[in-house]
Amino acid sequence: MTLWFATGNTHKKTELTAILSGHTIKIPRDGGILDFNPDETGKTFLDNAFIKARTLYQLIQEPVIADDSGLCVDALDGRPGIYSSRYGADKNLSSSARNTLLLQELGDNPQRSARFVCAMVVLFSPDRFFAVQETLEGEVLGEERGSKGFGYDPILFIPELGRTAAELTQAEKNQISHRGKAGRHLAALLSSGTLAQ
Repeated sequence: MTLWFATGNTHKKTELTAILSGHTIKIPRDGGILDFNPDETGKTFLDNAFIKARTLYQLIQEPVIADDSGLCVDALDGRPGIYSSRYGADKNLSSSARNTLLLQELGDNPQRSARFVCAMVVLFSPDRFFAVQETLEGEVLGEERGSKGFGYDPILFIPELGRTAAELTQAEKNQISHRGKAGRHLAALLSSGTLAQ
């Protein structure tokens, strides 16, 4: 089936297309919606996923998938959390500069535990939806490592693999990532026919 993914992030589209292989994934830009940028006013990842899904659904009236994700660092009381993509926005920072800012804020704190969180929603109508939330547990390194992935991937180290998320191939990342896990839950529902009923 065709699912409209409520994002302007082409990295996320590439990941989800691989995770939901067999389904067609389109983003707003594919439908001529060039300035899709809803206000993420929710207090949780799930709130923001619903905001994005409902905003796009109102525009296209077709099945929509949306996610909200970010990095939660225990020593920073869960920051940047839902503000991950807007962290340092007042300074107009690049992804690498955001990583540097986070590492400066964390400093030499020995508590390095952190996780990527992804809340994902499939919306079929205003009152019919499925939602999941998953994590990828890890530790924040003291510096960036790896050139794959995007966002905070270069600083989240996955102990059981001995690599950061940015040192994984796309296929490896999809197997363990927060978005991969959430997407596979929804893919299982899609393949069973549950979501199409």
